[in-house]
Amino acid sequence: MVSSLLVLVGLVSVLSEPASSCGEKEFTSTDGFCCPMCQKGLHVSRECTEDLGTKCQPCPEGTFTDKPNGLNSCSSCSLCAGHGLFTRQNCTPTSDTLCGVLDGYFCLTPENSGCSWAQKHSRCDPGQKTKHPGSSTADTVCEDCPPGSFSVDGLNCTQWTECSESERRHREGTSVSDVVCSSATRNHNATYCSCVLCLSLTLLLVIKCSIHSRTKADERKQTV
Repeated sequence: MVSSLLVLVGLVSVLSEPASSCGEKEFTSTDGFCCPMCQKGLHVSRECTEDLGTKCQPCPEGTFTDKPNGLNSCSSCSLCAGHGLFTRQNCTPTSDTLCGVLDGYFCLTPENSGCSWAQKHSRCDPGQKTKHPGSSTADTVCEDCPPGSFSVDGLNCTQWTECSESERRHREGTSVSDVVCSSATRNHNATYCSCVLCLSLTLLLVIKCSIHSRTKADERKQTV
């Protein structure tokens, strides 16, 4: 019913005559006439002449016009898939597809209450924290971890571990790794054991050399 009414409106003949400048709802034909525009949802199928008005017809499926026009064809409907978008409202003869932004993306090109292009949210690097999470309209905002803290995943910064009185720092912390503590007693014992081992080896070497010297001396006596 609506389509039939639109066609009838488009077929109404409006007499026109050549003019140097056309009105707000007119367009200049190929022959220089000021022709009445077609309503939105329609396009020009025949321009007006000196005796006949503009002939309009509805936009084919998958196309649209969203304002009065003098176009020979309708515009193609936008596609949302593949640009970080989803179809929020389908295309109609009088309006383009309205695209929304997928989770994890933000709109780079807002358009007609929707979006025509979106980009994936940035991820903060290790050594940084997420100051402001990304939204549908803005990218993630990152910030470096303050001194004395670190971040492995780029989400939150964690304070370095404080070694206890019985521990010492085995490895210093960085912006991407924590302090590594080790037991001072264990280190002391390890040092003590190392010293004992060295002394034992030295003593064994001295004993071996002494035995070897005695053996050589006994051999010389027997030879004489």
